[in-house]
Amino acid sequence: MAVVDVEGLLTGNRRALAKSITLIESQRNDDRSSAQQLLQQILPHTGKSIRVGITGIPGVGKSTFIESFGMHLISLGMRVAVLAVDPSSPISGGSILGDKTRMELLSRDPHAFIRPSPSQGSLGGVAQKTRETMLLCEAAGYDVIIVETVGVGQSEYEVAAMVDFFMVLMLPNAGDELQGIKKGIMELADALVVNKVDGDSINLANITQTHYQSALHLMAQNSFWSPPVLKCSSLKREGIDAVWQMIADYAEQAKQNAYFDDKRQRQNREWMQKLIQELLHQKMHANAEIKALLPELEKRVMAGEETPLVAAKIIIDLL
Repeated sequence: MAVVDVEGLLTGNRRALAKSITLIESQRNDDRSSAQQLLQQILPHTGKSIRVGITGIPGVGKSTFIESFGMHLISLGMRVAVLAVDPSSPISGGSILGDKTRMELLSRDPHAFIRPSPSQGSLGGVAQKTRETMLLCEAAGYDVIIVETVGVGQSEYEVAAMVDFFMVLMLPNAGDELQGIKKGIMELADALVVNKVDGDSINLANITQTHYQSALHLMAQNSFWSPPVLKCSSLKREGIDAVWQMIADYAEQAKQNAYFDDKRQRQNREWMQKLIQELLHQKMHANAEIKALLPELEKRVMAGEETPLVAAKIIIDLL
């Protein structure tokens, strides 16, 4: 069983933080119990960061943007944690975990902490333990926590449900990309940021910005915030300061009208409901009687001899 230095974690020791995350990610039963005790201990020290979710199609330059953004925040005296979720291989269960090589400058900075985390086959490629890892990073004193999604389908919804601010990176495509973006993703976004605005693409980026602004204006805004469309060049580090200023403005406004805390409370409630489902699922599959009965019930449902509802009720009653 892993032993975690809680004092070290709370004073920002990177090794203690890394060991704590390893404990949280462990699949062993005794480790799970220790992990929950650790989370309970550090809970009073959490909640002081700003959590930022970043998504975008492959090739949009997420890693370069995060590195430039992270270095800018560090220059302002902040500490930055990056939780980059890598897709696990469905065959071997392994994952690439190459984020440290893609963010070379940031990974070497003592004020940054980068944790590539395998998704372990969870829905949409978002690491199952990302929420707990966020809490650990907050307890260790990180001011901004960035969660990078793998940018595939459901993962955007998962990340948007655990962060304060959700940003979608775009390419300067004069709006051609708009057709490929799900309306739901646009509705989740607190901002769109057109990246790679350098060289020949500057004029194209201006047209793209106008296209996206028009598209966002057509969508109903539910709160105090109208999602803006910004431009930046991660490579040249231009426009990065405006992106941070926008997030800081959002956080300030959200806190003034109690939206910030309300949103976090709703997220915690949804997280609890999701965990109840997961724990029931685990308990069901650990039950010997259910394990023996389930294949037979599935056959009967597939053959039309039993309704799915009756079969499900038999399983639930056994719990």
